Amino acid sequence: MPQTTAPPTATWRTRLPGLAVAVALALVATAVGTALPVVGSPVSGVLLGVLVGGLLRRRSPTLVGRLAPGLTTASKLVLQVAVVLLGARLSLAQVAQVGLESLPVMLGTVAVCLAGAALIGRALGVGRELRTLIGTGTAICGASAIAAVTPVVRASSSNVAYALSTVFAFNIAAVLVFPPLGQLLGMSEEAFGLFAGTAVNDTSSVVAAAATFGSVAADHAVVVKLVRTLLIIPIVIGLGLAVARRDRLAAGATATARPSVLRLVPWFLVGFLVLAGVNSLGVVPDSWHSPLATAATFLITVALTAIGLSTDLPALRAAGVRPLLLGGVLWLLVTGTALAIMWAL
Repeated sequence: MPQTTAPPTATWRTRLPGLAVAVALALVATAVGTALPVVGSPVSGVLLGVLVGGLLRRRSPTLVGRLAPGLTTASKLVLQVAVVLLGARLSLAQVAQVGLESLPVMLGTVAVCLAGAALIGRALGVGRELRTLIGTGTAICGASAIAAVTPVVRASSSNVAYALSTVFAFNIAAVLVFPPLGQLLGMSEEAFGLFAGTAVNDTSSVVAAAATFGSVAADHAVVVKLVRTLLIIPIVIGLGLAVARRDRLAAGATATARPSVLRLVPWFLVGFLVLAGVNSLGVVPDSWHSPLATAATFLITVALTAIGLSTDLPALRAAGVRPLLLGGVLWLLVTGTALAIMWAL
């Protein structure tokens, strides 16, 4: 007898409780992020989710099981839709506006950070999945990069939570340290905007650090940061290739077997590129940019809140301090590389 499947309405009925809890906590996290922009709503969401999830596991394990289908949907599908909406903030005109002078700094810091994550992370004994998340989050754009990479590498909720917490810790350090450092080095506002846009991860922290230095620095830093977000594209494609190759080897296939291109490129990355291209053509009105950015941030907050709710705290504690040490070393590498390339140029 063929196996029957549940009707779509029943499937979504099982998902609604988890989605509802994730959205409700995300609204609280958004309020916290609005009051504390340096912290931001995505980080607030994952921390709140970890806290509430830990309490629920102790008091009502059955309820946690009921929430699981909706939390899975939020941490995957909602996260992918959020990445698509990030494309609405980018355009080729912004890339041209930043100019070629910023590309050496961006490319240099990303290359050094990713290489450092692989080599130093392996030396420290940090797992491949976790060092990938910390490396991409530090190299590109914090929570947004981790959000884009998570479904590609199929990262566990505990690793995502640890990576976000690590990147957030050094974002706060950058906000406190970078403005006095820029003053000490005698940077102009444009130079500091380039420095902040390439060496600070999350957008909220970039704005916080650069705004402290000056309004011109803040404007320049935001544009640099948005262009830096484009580097998500080759990173995700490269990781998709690596994961596909690993899956083939695990399945006993030959390493030279050619995978389907359509399977390697995630649908949400295609959507990201399409929306960025549409925005470059001026089809997306300027008045839509802010609401779309707000929607993307909220969806990321919902997804990360769900990841926090699903996080296995014992597994998080078992990871120890080595991933945090890796994040600190990578932060120093990115900072030093940015300053060295700017000085050389």
